[in-house]
Amino acid sequence: MKKVQYIFGALALIAFPNWAQAQTQAKDTTLSRTVVVEQEYNPDIMDASKVNVLPQVAPPTVSKKAVEYDARLVPEGNIPASTMQVYTGAESQDKAQRGYARLGYGNYGNLDARANYLFILPNSDKLNLNFHMNGMDGKLKVPDFAEKWDARYYRTRVGMDYVHAFRKVDLNVAGNFGLSNFNFMPYSINNKQKFLSGDVHFGVKSTSEDLPFQFHAETNLMFYERQYDLSQKDGQEAMVRTKAGAVGSISEEQSVGVDLAMDNVFYKNNLFDDYTSVELNPYYLYQNDDWKIRLGAHVDFAFGFGKKFQVSPDVTAQYIFSDSYILYAQATGGRRTNDFRRLETVSPYGQSEMQLDATYEQLNAALGFKTSPVTGLWFNLYGGYQDLKNNLASVGVSSYFVDTNNQSYLQLFQRNMHNIYAGAEVSYSYKDILSFSASGVYRDWKVAKVEEDNGDWLLAYMPSFEANIHADIRPISSVLISFGYQHITREKIGNERVDPVGNLYLGGSYEVFKGISIYARANNLLNKDYQYYWGYPTEGINFVGGVSFRF
Repeated sequence: MKKVQYIFGALALIAFPNWAQAQTQAKDTTLSRTVVVEQEYNPDIMDASKVNVLPQVAPPTVSKKAVEYDARLVPEGNIPASTMQVYTGAESQDKAQRGYARLGYGNYGNLDARANYLFILPNSDKLNLNFHMNGMDGKLKVPDFAEKWDARYYRTRVGMDYVHAFRKVDLNVAGNFGLSNFNFMPYSINNKQKFLSGDVHFGVKSTSEDLPFQFHAETNLMFYERQYDLSQKDGQEAMVRTKAGAVGSISEEQSVGVDLAMDNVFYKNNLFDDYTSVELNPYYLYQNDDWKIRLGAHVDFAFGFGKKFQVSPDVTAQYIFSDSYILYAQATGGRRTNDFRRLETVSPYGQSEMQLDATYEQLNAALGFKTSPVTGLWFNLYGGYQDLKNNLASVGVSSYFVDTNNQSYLQLFQRNMHNIYAGAEVSYSYKDILSFSASGVYRDWKVAKVEEDNGDWLLAYMPSFEANIHADIRPISSVLISFGYQHITREKIGNERVDPVGNLYLGGSYEVFKGISIYARANNLLNKDYQYYWGYPTEGINFVGGVSFRF
């Protein structure tokens, strides 16, 4: 009975809250109704990931272990063995010393004097002064003459060169003076000669890559006098030589440009005609990692004297493969003015009664191959064809009767010539210890015939084979040894040939103190008899030695 009472009591307690709430609510109507929603309890935490619970931290434990050392000389896994490098300071190249001077003397009166100094001025301006004098004075045996010839030849050169760097352009001003004193062969009308030369140079050159094109321009005022020529008395030559050029890029690999050169030449106390020559050289350049190509032409004009119009190619091509193998080809040419300066370099003893036209290289075509299989070693093989108009030949003797005395001088001639050539070069250098070079070129000359004159005699002093060998060895930093051999074989005329040039030379220098060295050089060690020009032999065994300074 009591169990039934307890059950009814529990049900009454559960239902009582709902009954009480229902009694307080208003009764439902058509417009208003009360809805009671009962939601089940949800214990999940929505952002449970934001609750940080730190785990227990266990204190670290250290297990004792015996230390094992590697006692082997070379640890495994490190072959070859390496050691810690010794610490050294940053390397820097020694600055070149600005001053240089040397003075030497030898047998045959050989003189060697040089001096040079570079001044570094404010604003990065540079002024370079130089002096050079060399020559000889001794008795030489002349072919076909009974007695020896008391030969003399001294050259003196003095110059200055100044450069001022603007922001995008360099200004260059230079001046030079030259004097050559020498004597003619025996029995000549004047046993002396003097060449005077001087020039002043003004030039500008672009240095900034920001400009739309690169350019250069210069003018040179030049003077030259030959005082004691047999055929001309006091021949004076004045020249205004102007050069200019510009090149601009049309893409990263292509560019076009043009060069201009003009000579205005004037003569005084001379039978020669004044003249003007102009050379235009337009060209196109293409260059990438494999190819270098230049396509151009030389277009030459002359007014007053010389050929009025001449054209020659200016084409070169180079192909690089396998990094160090180069195939190249060329077809070039151009004008070589035979002014007084060039005549001295061709033959200081040569003279001409007539005005000499410019030598024109109509074509110089060649094919070649260069390679450098290892660092420092280079090979070059080439061959080609050369065509020269009015080429100079310094041979022959002209005789004149002056005051009943037979007088002679070396006559210069001009004639069209061509040759086929083939040559090879090799060079090797190893650091600053060893450098070696050897070259050889063979030429087969032909000369144009004039009426009944086949012109072969003009080839008597033209080189048919030239070879040069030179080596520099520096066994220690203070010692330099140089030696070499120069050989020139002349063209064969009929069954005869001029004696070949064979100059074996040896030289060296030793730095006694820092900046002070002694040097010496000996030439023609084989004591050969040969001539560079007709009638003017070289010295026998000769040497020069002296002291040089760097400061």
